[in-house]
Amino acid sequence: MSLLGKLVGAGFGYMLGGPIGAFLGAILGHQFDKGLQHTVFQSTADVERIQASFFTTLFSVMGHLAKADGRVSAQEIKAAQAIMQQMSLSEEQQGVAIELFNKGKQTDFPLDAALTQFRQACHGQRNLIQMFMEILLHAAYADGAMHPSEERLLKHVAKKLGMSPFYFAQLEKMVQAQQAFHQGRGAHRQPAKPRADLLKEAYVILGVKADASDAEVKKAYRRQMNQHHPDKLVAKGLPEEMIKMATEKTQEIQAAYETIQKVREK
Repeated sequence: MSLLGKLVGAGFGYMLGGPIGAFLGAILGHQFDKGLQHTVFQSTADVERIQASFFTTLFSVMGHLAKADGRVSAQEIKAAQAIMQQMSLSEEQQGVAIELFNKGKQTDFPLDAALTQFRQACHGQRNLIQMFMEILLHAAYADGAMHPSEERLLKHVAKKLGMSPFYFAQLEKMVQAQQAFHQGRGAHRQPAKPRADLLKEAYVILGVKADASDAEVKKAYRRQMNQHHPDKLVAKGLPEEMIKMATEKTQEIQAAYETIQKVREK
């Protein structure tokens, strides 16, 4: 049974405690009040707690981020909906995610307390925190540009999760390159970009310079694939519903590596 099935099916939120548990518990209680069928779930497995914490914190912080510049744009709402679609959420599960998003938009949302609890829940695992930040960065760039208030908030989130300013800057460049690379390869019927642009973005995605040796490029590629490997992320606590998102990231990393390889083989 998937994590979100368990979340919708039981009062799991109360078992998390803290602000995250309070949000999830209140939302699930509201769902039950509307007459949803449910079953009892009593497991306290560490991975399941991490999954519940990841899901709850992600959508609530995403709502907080969308409100950071004073208004929630249609593009930001679409970005949240796109993540829900990637996760193949049921109608009830989408309802939980939307309510979390809306709670995050409220002025009294306890951001720091939620982030502290999330970091503790996932034991500071770098791969999970990186995936969390990547999703938020993609959401921030959903409308084509990041507002200064959004950038300040994301830098604060990264700091609270133990991510250095330098690593955050690298991650932001990588996300920008991923979006440009995805579009440049002709996604969504957009015109293909010149090979030079694709190549430049491919190096950024792998986190190496254009003059890196073949061995350095291969090492960077393997490191990125390891960090984004779906099975490994799920084992660490990524919600199972996010496997597709992790898989798509590995596909982009693979495509970036192949782009570099094709040029170097000539």
